[in-house]
Amino acid sequence: MPEYEFIDVYVPRGVSRNEATRLLTDHAEYGHWELDRLSLMRDGSRRVRLRRRIIRQVRATW
Repeated sequence: MPEYEFIDVYVPRGVSRNEATRLLTDHAEYGHWELDRLSLMRDGSRRVRLRRRIIRQVRATW
């Protein structure tokens, strides 16, 4: 089963949908993050949880 690391991103309510999309696209493109969960709060803010897979290197024994 793969292991993941997570990061929580808070997007305030004054941020437009286009700006939030650009922010998340930058995280995905440059940090190799993918969307895990998005919560829209009552006040209009968004809480986003991003994840990326942890790749462990196996030491070669000769």
